[in-house]
Amino acid sequence: MSSFALALVLVAALLHALWNALVKGAADRALTMGLINFGHGLLGLVLVFAFLPPAAESWPFIAASTLIHFFYYGFLVVAYRHGDLSQVYPIARGVAPIMVALGAQTFAGEVLPWGAWAGILMVSAGIVLLLFGKKQFRASGKAVAAALMTGVTIAAYSVVDGMGVRVSVNPIGYIGWLFLLECIAGLGFLYVRRHALGTTSARTWAVGIAGGVISALAYGLAIYAKQFATLGSVSAVRESSVIIAALIGVLWFGERPWKDRLVAALVVAAGVVVLAASH
Repeated sequence: MSSFALALVLVAALLHALWNALVKGAADRALTMGLINFGHGLLGLVLVFAFLPPAAESWPFIAASTLIHFFYYGFLVVAYRHGDLSQVYPIARGVAPIMVALGAQTFAGEVLPWGAWAGILMVSAGIVLLLFGKKQFRASGKAVAAALMTGVTIAAYSVVDGMGVRVSVNPIGYIGWLFLLECIAGLGFLYVRRHALGTTSARTWAVGIAGGVISALAYGLAIYAKQFATLGSVSAVRESSVIIAALIGVLWFGERPWKDRLVAALVVAAGVVVLAASH
C-alpha cells in the first residue's frame, strides 16, 4: 500500500470516527442522520456540477451502493439507540474487513496472502473480547444485531464502490453522484421526523450538515484510495478508526468501563495493522 493511499485512508478514518461521535451525541439521532445525508447531498451537488459524470459502466454500482447505504444508515441509528459508541462502533467496523476481503476475493479477484488472514483473525479476536468480556458488555441484543448488520452493509458498499470507482474513468464524478443520490435516504429520515423540524435549533442543523460534509469527505477519500490499493487493505486501514472512536466514547461520552473497551479496540486495531501491512 503506497504512502499516498495510506495517508488518504488514515485521514478518512479520523473523519469517520468524528461524524459517528456526532450522531451518538445527538438528542434526535434520526433527525441528525437526515441532516447528515442532506450534507452529503450538498457536497455531491457541488461535485456533480464541477466534474464530468462517471462512465456508463459505473452506474449500476452507484445504484447498488445507494440502495445499500439506505440500509446502512438505518441499522446505524438503531445500533446507537441501544448501545454505546465504544461498543457498537468496533463491532460494526471490526467485522467489515473480514467480509470485504471475502467479497473482494469473490467478486474482484483479489486474493489475500496468509499474513492478511492472520490480521483478520486478530480482528475477530478483538470482537470476541469486546462481546464477551467479563464486565463491559451490557448492550441489548438489538444493539449487537444492528451493529453486525451495519458491518454487513459496510462490507457490501465497500466492495461495490471499489469495483465501481475502478470502471468510472472519473472517480470524483462517481463520488459526487453517489453522495447526491444518497440524499434520498436523508429525505426519508427528515420526513419521519418532520414534526420536529419546526423546533430544531440552528445548532442542530449546523452540526448535522457539518457532520454530513465530514462523513462525505471521509468516505470520498476511502473510495478514491481504492484506485491505488486493494479493497481489503483500504477497508482494513480505514478500520483504525475503532481506536479513535473508543477514545471518543470514553473521553467525550464518559462511557465505562474504559480499560476493557480500549483493550478490545487495540486488539482490533492491531489486527487491522497486520492485515494492511501484509499487502
